[in-house]
Amino acid sequence: MKADLKGTNKEKGGETNEKISRSMREENRKMQSLCQKEVSEVCLHGCCPSPFASAHEPQSKASKSTSTSAACRRDFASKTTSSVFPNAQFTNHESLPSVQESFAEFTNAYPQYSDTYQVDQIRAHEYYHLLLSDHTCLDYLGIGLFSFSQLQKHESPTFRIASSSSPVPAQSPSPILVIPFFGVTYKTGNLKTQLLHGGPASELESAIRKRIMTFLNISENDYCMVFTANKTSAFKLLAESYPFQSNRKILTVYDYESEAIEAMSNSSEKKGARVMSAEFSWPRLRIQASKLRKMVVSKEMKKKEKKRGLFVFPLYSRMTGARYPYLWMSIAQENGWHVLIDACALGPKDMDCFGLSLFRPDFLICSFYKVFGENPSGFACLFAKKSTIPVLETSTSSGMVGLIPAEKLFRPGTESPGTDTEVDKLATPSSISVTIPVQASQSERFEEGKTYEIQHEEITEKLKGLETTEISESEKVIDIIREDNRKGKEEIECRGMDQVDSLGQVKISNRARCLINWLVHALLKLQHPNTNGIPLVRIYGPKIKFDRGPAIAFNVFDWKGEKIEPVLVQKLADRSNISLSYGFLHHIWFADKYQEEKDEVIERRSNEAKGTDGNKRKGKNNMGIAVVTAALGFLANFQDIYKLWAFIARFLDADFVEKERWRYTALNQKTIEV
Repeated sequence: MKADLKGTNKEKGGETNEKISRSMREENRKMQSLCQKEVSEVCLHGCCPSPFASAHEPQSKASKSTSTSAACRRDFASKTTSSVFPNAQFTNHESLPSVQESFAEFTNAYPQYSDTYQVDQIRAHEYYHLLLSDHTCLDYLGIGLFSFSQLQKHESPTFRIASSSSPVPAQSPSPILVIPFFGVTYKTGNLKTQLLHGGPASELESAIRKRIMTFLNISENDYCMVFTANKTSAFKLLAESYPFQSNRKILTVYDYESEAIEAMSNSSEKKGARVMSAEFSWPRLRIQASKLRKMVVSKEMKKKEKKRGLFVFPLYSRMTGARYPYLWMSIAQENGWHVLIDACALGPKDMDCFGLSLFRPDFLICSFYKVFGENPSGFACLFAKKSTIPVLETSTSSGMVGLIPAEKLFRPGTESPGTDTEVDKLATPSSISVTIPVQASQSERFEEGKTYEIQHEEITEKLKGLETTEISESEKVIDIIREDNRKGKEEIECRGMDQVDSLGQVKISNRARCLINWLVHALLKLQHPNTNGIPLVRIYGPKIKFDRGPAIAFNVFDWKGEKIEPVLVQKLADRSNISLSYGFLHHIWFADKYQEEKDEVIERRSNEAKGTDGNKRKGKNNMGIAVVTAALGFLANFQDIYKLWAFIARFLDADFVEKERWRYTALNQKTIEV
């Protein structure tokens, strides 16, 4: 590998990093003086990263919080490394300390974790299916609407409702006729009209809309909202209505391939937009600040009153866990961009620290699923600032949905109001417009935002095939639901969100911070035997860091240094009852001193079929790094991350790796989309 180059490395045609740093620090100081009071009200005890950190420097250096918070951030990494497996390396999966021993060291390193015991109580009583199935669910982030215990109250009477003294049901839930709390019906219409004037809505839809806006601290006086089938539908819907003919650019900040962003980019390109993307510096995958600033603050912008386009900004990467300085939103707004915030990867209470009234983005997209670890289907929400709605164009688009009561889905002798179904990536199959739940193996994965249709004829045949007794039982449940509706309930109980509200942002963030950093540290402690210290795992993006998000992107390597295919790691994890996902990191920028390393790590995406649609950007986007990803929801506990660690440690056994590789190749396994 080349030695580090001496001297400053200036980018051609750009400003020097020193000038950029001074400029952005000055803007940062101005922003902090205006925002310090509001942030202190929502972000206590240094529980979350400063949203106003410099867009060029690491947040840990740029943030000027209280001395207690600064000391906490400064000491966090050193305490992790000094307290968890100090001076230890593990070369054999059989030599790992037990879960009890590891938990003792964990609580010693992170005493604040014990303050989150309420999460364990909620998991035991409200999500006991995770214990029954021994399922470790690390394959999706987001916010759940309902708890599993709440769902049980409306399930088919073919299995017993648990008593208060015994929260565990007598037998596992039947895969047939599990009654959901709601379904969706698809709408085709004008997004602008829907935002401005709304339309017919069920009481259930109105109640859930109100509950979500309250949960996210979004005022109905400032924003309007529509429900969409999923995240991809929301992004595409906005792209089809945004005036790209006049506001010619779209600038995205994503270090990974996103089905939703691809859909938005393709739609905007068809309307004549120029698509631009931020780049991320190897090896830590921080935003290439000078390049992004050059794109945001273009000298082409002469008239402040003319908008330049759409700036699409995720608050952090749902794959690597990298958090991005909020200051980029302010810089974009000051330079004439409409700002779209992607909040789909936010933690359950992260909006409490967002400062919505300060940044006031033009658009915001978030998503919700039904039940964690049981039914990840759900919907997305597209918010638009009322003052921005008039700029949207009038166009007929699909993707909007309405919420309908569950009883309408199974009413005998009537057709479903829905026409198709759609599920998100990394989720088990579950229909939306008509619910015929199917018990799927954990190895079945779905690409984020892709649409899978179940024709009405197929659904009708499935209903005809049900036993008469099962239909009779379902009618009994429908009667119960109808009785509940007759009681005049104006608000639907979303126990999943209620539980999050009861815990608060501080406890949820502290718990996730402890777990994800322990996992990062533990994975880095694994190295191959007799190889002069070749590590088993490589982590991409932030490693041990106070303000990293609860997601991690990594790869596993064999004793020869060859990467084990992420899809194989995922399939083997499924066999161990651990749900992981995999993705593709891209837009990675390598400085001169890393050029040799670039040749080693950058690869061409194997699925070349995605490059056959004539999109001229596909060639560049096909270059990146395929990775395994794990995401920790608010219900994750130490047993979950220990189980993942112990599973990854099995790859230290060369025989295990070779045997599984041979089996994978011999069977020619492929990911099957159902």
